[in-house]
Amino acid sequence: MEVQLVSPEQVLYTGDAEMVVARTLSGGEIAFLKDHAPFLGALGAYPVRVIHADGTQEKFAVHGGFVEVGNDRVIILSDVAELASQIDVDRARAAKATAEQSLQVNPEDADAVAALRRAEARLDVAGDVA
Repeated sequence: MEVQLVSPEQVLYTGDAEMVVARTLSGGEIAFLKDHAPFLGALGAYPVRVIHADGTQEKFAVHGGFVEVGNDRVIILSDVAELASQIDVDRARAAKATAEQSLQVNPEDADAVAALRRAEARLDVAGDVA
């Protein structure tokens, strides 16, 4: 199936894939395979995985946007998206620590929750699990 992942700044990925895994705002992961039913959903801050026929995968940090699926095509239009090579791991770690500190003071701080999700997505995509 054809996959396109686009942000306002760049086209991050165009190519074929066996499966695409994303997370919608409702909180659940969804996997798209060939012949998937038409689908339109809003995305949260979470890694998107593009899995190839040989089992290899590429990960992208996606921070909001939409996914549209139909006719063996998955199109992800992201507000912000990053390749692993574009992620500053030290900056993402610092953002995570700052968000966690803010949440200790105010667990309902929506900005801190969003910042934490973005930092965690970046660290996941960059392969930093510390």
